[in-house]
Amino acid sequence: MAELDGIENLVSAREILKGSLEKSRDISFEINKIGPRLEKTNQSLPFLEAAIKDMACKSRLYEIRSHVDRAIGPAAAVLKILDVVFELEDSLMADPGSDLFAYIATVKRLEDALKLLTDNSELVILWLEDLVQFLKDSAVSDDHWYLMNVSKALDILWELQETGQNGGVLVAVLDKLENEYRHFLTENSFPFPLYSLFPSHKGKANILPESLPLPVVQKLQAINERLAANNRLENCVSIYAQVRSSNVRASLQALDVDYLHIQLSEFDSAQIAESYIDLWDKHLEYAVKHLFDKEYSLCNEVFQEAGSDVWMHCFAKIAIQSGINDFIKFGSTITKCKKDAVKLLKLLKIFATLNKLRLDFNRLFSGKFCVKIQNQTRDLVKKVVTEACEIFWELCIQVELQRQSSPPPDGSVPRLVRFVTGYCNKLLEDENRSVLIQVLEIYQVWNHECFEDGLVLNEIHNIMKELELNLNSWAKDYKETALSCLFMMNNHWFFCNNIKGTKLGDLMGHSLLRAHEEYFEYYATMYLRESWETLPVLLHEEGLILFPGGRAIDRELFKKRINMFNEAFDDMYKKHFNWMLSDKSLRLRICQLVVQAIVPPYKNYLLKYDYGIENEAEIGSHLKYTAKSLEDLINSLFQQKVGKFDGTKCTDLIGIKNAIINHFSMPAAA
Repeated sequence: MAELDGIENLVSAREILKGSLEKSRDISFEINKIGPRLEKTNQSLPFLEAAIKDMACKSRLYEIRSHVDRAIGPAAAVLKILDVVFELEDSLMADPGSDLFAYIATVKRLEDALKLLTDNSELVILWLEDLVQFLKDSAVSDDHWYLMNVSKALDILWELQETGQNGGVLVAVLDKLENEYRHFLTENSFPFPLYSLFPSHKGKANILPESLPLPVVQKLQAINERLAANNRLENCVSIYAQVRSSNVRASLQALDVDYLHIQLSEFDSAQIAESYIDLWDKHLEYAVKHLFDKEYSLCNEVFQEAGSDVWMHCFAKIAIQSGINDFIKFGSTITKCKKDAVKLLKLLKIFATLNKLRLDFNRLFSGKFCVKIQNQTRDLVKKVVTEACEIFWELCIQVELQRQSSPPPDGSVPRLVRFVTGYCNKLLEDENRSVLIQVLEIYQVWNHECFEDGLVLNEIHNIMKELELNLNSWAKDYKETALSCLFMMNNHWFFCNNIKGTKLGDLMGHSLLRAHEEYFEYYATMYLRESWETLPVLLHEEGLILFPGGRAIDRELFKKRINMFNEAFDDMYKKHFNWMLSDKSLRLRICQLVVQAIVPPYKNYLLKYDYGIENEAEIGSHLKYTAKSLEDLINSLFQQKVGKFDGTKCTDLIGIKNAIINHFSMPAAA
């Protein structure tokens, strides 16, 4: 059974091998048939390869054409725009002033043309840059003819684009507009006339002429708009500020404001600068209310389209370049002068000026561009307030310190008395008093103190009390009682006649003035009693009559007593001749009282006992004085001597006495 299965397997294998041999013979036959055909195909491949390459090259040329077609439109536009730019450039060679608005319109067209030139050049450049890259990658031609020409065109377009962006032509045109801007401003800016500083004959302030005519303003606005569109507005601001500030400076120089630059060393006292401070007040008010106010409004008008920051910045430059800081520095210089009473009045004047202009300062110089002006002004106000208050609080102390000085040797009214009374009256004037109250109130608020009503009046009242104490103390310094009485009589008369009817008199009150009158009468009586009334006593009758009831007299005794009287009169006259009564009416009154005390007793004595004389005219033949000559001599007394202090002036200073204790020293009592 097993053998049978093996035979069957062998038969099957033989059949399979036989079939494989037959298939091999068939395949060999077919291969022999295909061989010639493959050889023929192999011979055709180079031609096919060349054809395919030719087709590929034509395909690339079609792609280049599409790139070129896309660039042709913008390139043609660039050429047309370039023609327009050249045409506009020729028209802008004319003078802008001939027709400014037409010129500016042409400038606007040039700007638009250059923008189009830039935009179209940029578009063409993008296409051509792609084409160059394509040519480099494709290597269409061995001589690179396409690449060379396209690169050349690209260089030209880059140059045109740069022309549009940098605007070489436009820069020159804008420079001409800036020059025209300066020309318009310069030709129409004139210093303000001096008459505008003073009232007209009708009592009204003159109106300043218009700063710039409306047509000029409109032209400036048009140029501003065009230059602002080209980022040149700051140039306009600089030109405008330069020209207008020069105009303001010229207006101020016409007022002769050179005093603003005086150094502290040139006047260390506020009294020396007194006339300058009055000018400063007038000139600063004129500058702020007229010059700077006009410039402020004009800046707003010219640059209103640019916004508030622009025109306020422009005005700040004008104010600073015109010299507003010089006015502030001058006020600061005054605060550095040595402390004296006159300085207080000048500081009040400065404060009143600044306060009067406070609203104008806040309106004109507010904002971030005027910070320097604001800070300098605040610093000046602080210095003025502080210095004024320190001087005011020292006044009473300084009057008291003068008690140590000596009184006038001639018994006249001390300069201190004249100065203090006149000075207090000045402080009580409505304008000074209100300003002083305001200054003191500000100072106390700064120092967190409570301001008391009547503070100024109380302090002035205290000053006058100290002055009276000084008089009482000085009166005791005289060795002669008569001179002491004359001194007090002089001063009480001065108070009666120079305080009554004044602000100071109203403050001191009627009762005090009445007391001065009573003191005057008392000291006048005491003066006569201690001096001239002692002379008639020498002419007594005791021992002159030789026999009771008779007329015979002891002529030797008579002559002796007359000689004693003459000697006493001469001594007293010589002494009192150097004394002074400051007021003319007082001098006449006292001389009359002396005459009444001396002349009638002397005349009666002569007529009664010199019986050999028929009339008074004959007395002069053998006696030294007649009644008339005595009266003339008495009336020549108490005259103001040449070189003595003129009582009509009260300009003495309270200067610094000691830099360490920072006290003031009043003028010497004499």
